[in-house]
Amino acid sequence: MQPHTTQSPSAQPQTGQPATTQPAQRYDPDHLLATLIERLNLKNDAALSRALEVSPPVISKIRHRRLPVTASLLIRMHEVSALSIQELRLLMGDRRQKFRISDKHFKPKSLS
Repeated sequence: MQPHTTQSPSAQPQTGQPATTQPAQRYDPDHLLATLIERLNLKNDAALSRALEVSPPVISKIRHRRLPVTASLLIRMHEVSALSIQELRLLMGDRRQKFRISDKHFKPKSLS
C-alpha cells in the first residue's frame, strides 16, 4: 500500500513552463510577487521592494495578505516589468472583467 500524500489546493503541477504562463486560480499575491522576482531576475523580496520603490514591509504585508495590492502598486509593477495590468491581475488571481470602486470611496468625510 502506498502512503497517502496530500497536496495543497494551490500546488500546481510541474509542466516545465515558466511561472508567467500559469496564472493563479484564486487570490494569491505570492504567485504575483514570485513571478515579478523571476521576471526581473531579482534575488528576494528586498530587491523587489527596491525595484518597486516601496519599503520592504509593504512587500511582506502583501505576501502575508495583511495588505492588498493597491492600484498604484499595480501600476508600478506594470512599469518595471512591462507586463500588462491584466496580466498582473491574472497572476494574482483577479478574474474580474471590470474593477468597480464602491461609492464610499468618493463620499467626503463628515466633519462631526
